[in-house]
Amino acid sequence: MNGRFLSILMSLMLAIMLAACGNETPSEGQGTGQTTEQGTGAENQEEASLETVYPLTITDATGESFTFEKAPEKIVSVSPAETESLYAIGLAEQIVGVSDYDDYPEEVKDKPKMGSLYTPNAEAIIAAEPDIVFTGISMDEAAVQKLRDLGIVIFKTDPKTIEDVMKNIEVYGQITNHQEQAQEVIAKMKADVKEVQDKVASLSGDQKKQVYVEFSPGWTVGKGEFMDEVITLAGGVNVAGDAEGWFEISEESIIAANPDVILYASDVVDNDKTLDEIIKARDGWNEITAIKNEQVISINANLLSRPGPRVTEGLKEVAKAVYPDLFQ
Repeated sequence: MNGRFLSILMSLMLAIMLAACGNETPSEGQGTGQTTEQGTGAENQEEASLETVYPLTITDATGESFTFEKAPEKIVSVSPAETESLYAIGLAEQIVGVSDYDDYPEEVKDKPKMGSLYTPNAEAIIAAEPDIVFTGISMDEAAVQKLRDLGIVIFKTDPKTIEDVMKNIEVYGQITNHQEQAQEVIAKMKADVKEVQDKVASLSGDQKKQVYVEFSPGWTVGKGEFMDEVITLAGGVNVAGDAEGWFEISEESIIAANPDVILYASDVVDNDKTLDEIIKARDGWNEITAIKNEQVISINANLLSRPGPRVTEGLKEVAKAVYPDLFQ
């Protein structure tokens, strides 16, 4: 397996260990496991205003509380999904470091590297002197706490749904006083979701296709994670949806489920074999409807597995793969 996708697999495996977060919106006082409290004078801020009033207090997915006296001037992100979100709302100049695996947008490749997704380089982060460090599902709470014990101010998110991703982007806009840009990104994401929902709305229960997704050799996703929601929003039925979280499959159970469509993450190579080759070579899988009908389809790995602003583009790609006739 290549290095980049090993990191994705590790990130998703670590996500299994994290607790589910709250469901209220930031405007109601809670984001994706994070509460938003405005400091002195904030209660007088008009709802229509997109200017952040400081001091601003935010609680992240671990329950840690942060008070911002002003917008952060130096930001480190050690999660590709969080980096994409921060870039999307116009914070390129403020970002002074990213993980070794950040690759979008293109200019992020020139940013100083801060190590891996789940065990970043603490010395490099400290040297960058950030006001705040953002991380996501890549890092478990124990790893976060180790960095905090070193004096690193690290803000963690744990999105389980597309709505959670949008809430996180909204919170980033509040923290950085980039609320207008955040709302523009969220509006585009909502439009993507509505486009897909409108096109699959006519599908009845027996018309919905059975879908299996494999993001790394032998690994799939069950209920309670954003990737499962993507399948559902795209009008499909996740054949692994009876289980929870990210897990290693039973090959026999997938044969028994007999999916109509198999989706797999692109760019995955294991022992010089692509994921497409691995899937098709499994004993008995040649009898699966998806394989017999040549409905084994690749999806861009980053769109499929990153809970950032492009997750709704991933939703559209999944929907097009499952129901091409509806998206011509």
